[in-house]
Amino acid sequence: MPRFLAPSQSWLFGPRVDLAVFAGSALVSVALVLAAPWLGAAGDTPPWAWLLLVVCVDVAHVWSTLFRTYLDPGQLRERPGLYLGAPLVAWVVGVLAHQISAGTFWTLFAYVALFHFVRQQYGWVALYTRKARASDLERRLDAAAIYAATVGPVVWWHANLPRAFWWFVEGDFLPGLPPWLGTVALVLHAGVLLTWAVFQLARVARGEGLQLGKVLLIGATWVTWFGGIVLARDDFTFTVMNVVLHGVPYFALLFRYARGRDGEGDFGVASSILRAGLPGFLLFLVALAFAEELLWDRFIWHERTGLFGGSEWALSPDLLALVVPLLALPQATHYVLDAFIWKPGREPALLARLGWAPRATREGPTIATSRESTMAIRGGSE
Repeated sequence: MPRFLAPSQSWLFGPRVDLAVFAGSALVSVALVLAAPWLGAAGDTPPWAWLLLVVCVDVAHVWSTLFRTYLDPGQLRERPGLYLGAPLVAWVVGVLAHQISAGTFWTLFAYVALFHFVRQQYGWVALYTRKARASDLERRLDAAAIYAATVGPVVWWHANLPRAFWWFVEGDFLPGLPPWLGTVALVLHAGVLLTWAVFQLARVARGEGLQLGKVLLIGATWVTWFGGIVLARDDFTFTVMNVVLHGVPYFALLFRYARGRDGEGDFGVASSILRAGLPGFLLFLVALAFAEELLWDRFIWHERTGLFGGSEWALSPDLLALVVPLLALPQATHYVLDAFIWKPGREPALLARLGWAPRATREGPTIATSRESTMAIRGGSE
């Protein structure tokens, strides 16, 4: 092991996969932004980039939750109330919000999505620190660093509205923060990250080495959030930085889980899909994502006639209040379920299916009662 690496270095999926899905995602994002003038992508996101980034990454990763939930007969038998209740509650709340106004719905939806994005980055870091058995001090510093890297730019964004991009629709975030508060947020976020970086250097100086995967993850998160929000001047930059680091690692998580679960048998139709390997897994998700976006465009947006065909359908406000939350249900259900489905305390076999615990201890009490494992997984893949 190189001297700069910690003896306790632990990878989530393995060094090659971790470097590809975390550091690689950030590098690809930066490369696409730098190449935007040559790709014809400066300014608004062009159709090819929207199809690749929004449909094939962002929307498709939402549908990958199916392999953890609705495609698993065992899960449906075990927790029918959760899997029936989550979409029902999400739809009712969405309808009520849309009845107030379309703006209320999109604002609520944007903040739920933002919370989900922030928590997912925290969860990856929590998994790294759990596997490395980090000290309490280091866990707190890691948590502070990842929240600084995400929340700091978001506060600055709110203090500098409007921008040339938005989360879902124009005006979905609430304005009103004074510009000076955004500056303070960036100063505080820089102080926290500097403190964290000094701690990492001190580890090296003491001969403890770096936990490289975690360091690269926090660095990649800062690059994409700061670059995609504070430095971004157009929708393409925000889209690239926003979706790649969020969606690609989630694909890795769900594919790894699905293969582990498939090895136990009784995985229903998911087993047939997994026989085609990673390409079959991804093509299935992209097909669902494309179908969802077709419905959005035909019923609501009417913007991409070249891709989805024209439509003269114009829904009344009362119908929109029912249909818009229904079309948003895959994302809303994804957000709700991820608060429940990644808890090894509730499902002891979870860590073993992910390859993060020996099969011999799959039903053991250590996994079932580990508070650290529960906290890490809960935030790890919202």
